[in-house]
Amino acid sequence: MDWLIWTGALVTFAGLAALVWCILSVARARRENLPDPELRARLQRAVTLNFAALLLSALGLMMVVAGIMLG
Repeated sequence: MDWLIWTGALVTFAGLAALVWCILSVARARRENLPDPELRARLQRAVTLNFAALLLSALGLMMVVAGIMLG
């Protein structure tokens, strides 16, 4: 089950990288002083991606735990 642990670690890392990207994109959008509707659209897109990144990280951690328990 070593492969499950390492695959889960990679999936978790991808999710964390996406979370960092979300943080940076929101910070960049706030710095640009965009009009309110455009800022809202960017933030809505970032929130959607943020939830997907959290789900990806959680699935990766579940894979790691399953690999440890099965191994």
